[in-house]
Amino acid sequence: MNTRHLILILTAAALVVVGTALAFQGHDENPDFPAIPADHKAIQYPDQPTDDPVARLEKQMEKGEVKLEYQPPWGYLSSVLKQLGINVDSQLLVFSKTSSQVTRISPATPRAIYFNDSVSIGYVQDGRVLEVSSLDPKQGTVFYTLDVRKSDHPSFSRQDMACLQCHMSPATLNIPGIMVSSVYPTAEDSPYGRAGGFVTDHRTPLDERWGGWYVTGLHGTLRHRGNVPLDRYEMPSDSARRESQNLTSLKDRLNTSNYPSATSDIVALMTLEHQTHLTNLLTRIGWEARVAAAEGTLKDFQPRLDDDANEIATYMLFADEAPIREPIQGVSTFTKTFPQRGPRDKQGRSLRDFDLQKRLFRYPLSYMVYSEAFDAMPDIAREKIYRHLYDALTGKDADPKFARLSAEDRRTAWEILRDTKSKLPAYWKTFP
Repeated sequence: MNTRHLILILTAAALVVVGTALAFQGHDENPDFPAIPADHKAIQYPDQPTDDPVARLEKQMEKGEVKLEYQPPWGYLSSVLKQLGINVDSQLLVFSKTSSQVTRISPATPRAIYFNDSVSIGYVQDGRVLEVSSLDPKQGTVFYTLDVRKSDHPSFSRQDMACLQCHMSPATLNIPGIMVSSVYPTAEDSPYGRAGGFVTDHRTPLDERWGGWYVTGLHGTLRHRGNVPLDRYEMPSDSARRESQNLTSLKDRLNTSNYPSATSDIVALMTLEHQTHLTNLLTRIGWEARVAAAEGTLKDFQPRLDDDANEIATYMLFADEAPIREPIQGVSTFTKTFPQRGPRDKQGRSLRDFDLQKRLFRYPLSYMVYSEAFDAMPDIAREKIYRHLYDALTGKDADPKFARLSAEDRRTAWEILRDTKSKLPAYWKTFP
C-alpha cells in the first residue's frame, strides 16, 4: 500500500487524535517523509514562541482580558470551547484506550473530542486534564493540557515532550501533527494492533473507517467499523456489525448525559478526517521549504517542492476521495452550523457546503485554503500549490486523476475561490 495514502500504525495504537497516546516506533520509517529535526535552525519547534489560538488565549488570560469560567459538571470545558470558537455539535466520542488518561476510557466512558479548523479539545470523564492541540500556522500542532480542578488562575501548560512521542511520527508525516485512525479495540484492554490499525482520511474506503469510534448517523448499507469493540480478541460477528450501523442514538451503549452532546456525528468525523491529513501536509511542505532555504539548497529542492505541491493540490481537490455510494445523514446540527462559517461567493456558494450524496463536500476544493496554515507557508510553496490548483481547475493539467471533476465542478470551485480569497495570484482572475 502506498505510504503516502495510508500509513500503517506500527504499534498497538488504534485511535489517536489530540493528546498523548501509545508511542509509534521508528520516527523516520516513512521514506516519503523522512525525519526533520525539530530543533533544526530553520524550525526551532521547541524554542520558538508560538502563535496558535491557545497561546493567544493564554496571553489574554494573563492580561486579565479573558477569564475561564468553571461550570459543573464539565468544569472549564464549556468556557474553553466558547473562547476558542468550537461548537459542541462537533463532539466525537472515541472509546479506544489511546490517551495519557487511558485508565478512564472505555466503551462506557469514551473520550470526547471537539474541534474547529485549528484547535481540538479532548475531554475524559473524571480526567485530570483537558487535552488540547492547537495549530501554529508555521510550526505545526502545539500540545497543551489544562488542569480540570477549579483554580483562581487556570492556565494552559505546553506538553511537547510527552505528546511528540506519537504526534511527530510517520503517521503525521514526521512533523508535529494529529491524525485519525481505525482498528478494533477490545473493551478491557489496549487497542488490538493485529486487527489492522491504520491512519484514515478522506481517501480511505468508508467500510474500513472508525474502528474504536462511536458513530451516529444514517448511511444506508455501508458497514463501517465503528460502535463495536472486539470480543476477547475475536472479530465482531456479522450480527454485532449489523446492530452497530445507522445508529441515531447512543443511549443503549453509554450514559450520554455525561457529555455536553448526545452524538458522535458521522459528518463531523468525516470532516475531521479530511482536515487532519491536509493540515499535516501543509505543515510538512512549510518545514521542508524553510530547511531548504536555510541550507541554501532551494535549487535542488525544486523537484521535491513540485511533487509535494502536486500531492497537496490533488488532496485539496478531493481527486482521490473514497466514493460515497449511498446518501449520508448526520444527526447533530454540525451539518448546518459548519457551512454557516463561510465565506460565500457572490452567488451564495461556500466551500464548506456539504454534498453527502456522492461525496463529502458539494464543491471539490478544500475549505482549508482559507486557513492560517495555508497562508503562512513560505511563498514558494504556496505559489506552487496555487499553480497546481489553477491548472487542474482550468483543465490545463489533464492528468487522469482529475477526470472525476466535471467541467462545472472545476469552474464553480474556481469562481468561489476567486470571489472569496484575497491575494490570489493575478492569473486567477481569468478562466481560460
